Amino acid sequence: METKVVKIGDRIIGGNNPILIQSMTNTKTEDITATVQQINELTELGCDIIRCAVPTMEAAGALKEIKKQIRIPLVADIHFDYKLAIAAIENGADKIRINPGNIGSTERVKAVVDAAKERNIPIRVGVNSGSLEKDLVEKYHGVTAEGIVESALDKVKLIEDMGYDNLVISIKSSNVMMCVKAHELIATQTVHPLHVGITEAGTLISGNIKSAIGLGLILNQGIGDTIRVSLTGSPLEEVKSAKLILRTLGLRTGGIEVVSCPTCGRTQIDLIGLANKVETMVSGYDLDIKVAVMGCVVNGPGEAKEADIGIAGGKGEGIIIKHGQVYKKVPENELLPALKYELDHWSE
Repeated sequence: METKVVKIGDRIIGGNNPILIQSMTNTKTEDITATVQQINELTELGCDIIRCAVPTMEAAGALKEIKKQIRIPLVADIHFDYKLAIAAIENGADKIRINPGNIGSTERVKAVVDAAKERNIPIRVGVNSGSLEKDLVEKYHGVTAEGIVESALDKVKLIEDMGYDNLVISIKSSNVMMCVKAHELIATQTVHPLHVGITEAGTLISGNIKSAIGLGLILNQGIGDTIRVSLTGSPLEEVKSAKLILRTLGLRTGGIEVVSCPTCGRTQIDLIGLANKVETMVSGYDLDIKVAVMGCVVNGPGEAKEADIGIAGGKGEGIIIKHGQVYKKVPENELLPALKYELDHWSE
């Protein structure tokens, strides 16, 4: 589904451009040092666009200094107070996220739109199933995908009627299948780019499963231009998950894919700990290869055949496998450094 191209800072979404990954800081935006540190960590991991909460005028003012110290576009997240939106725009936000439904009167929404128009920065129009208007809940006899879509398109029309169409739409629900249906409906009714995510998805396990299913079903239909995996946890985990979802769907290449066996009675090493350490270690590499982490030397070489490089543990020692062949043996405690050495000096 080809959408309009929208520019966010120096990045673009929509059209046939790659799907960009977003996350949101969980620091106090007023704490410039902590916020910048987190944004730069997220950038290193592969975050393309970052959003910061702007609940106070101090937070809006902090955006100016934060912007000087980061390398990716910054989105200001605004609720309720239209003056905060205007202040965020004046302090250099590359995009603002508002729900016109909780900003207040048409005049207040127009004041925000005029400020955005003056600097030509996009507005993300956000609607959540939890904040659906009463009349739409009554019209559709409950919270439904149809109601969410109608609410979003009403707000888009409101802003378009003010003479501005530099917009991104976000419709979210914690009900995965409702969220999928809403995206399928809205994709046929608008050309504005879609920011896709499952809201309030939950903790690391449940949030990842719900996001993978929801985003997978939506993105695999060609719907969606930018994504955020919402997790109750570190934003770093959100970016890792988003990258993996996109790579699994064939929508992004680059970065190391880690595969590991499920452990069994033959396993004589701490495979779970090793696999987690490998996954963390490889996140900083831009190599487009597959790394296998195997629990035993019995099946290790065979199971790692499809990987470019693999490690398999034995009792007190392990092996490094390259392209399906045993490459060398190393003591167990040297498996991780040996793998790192191979990746640091990788050539096909």
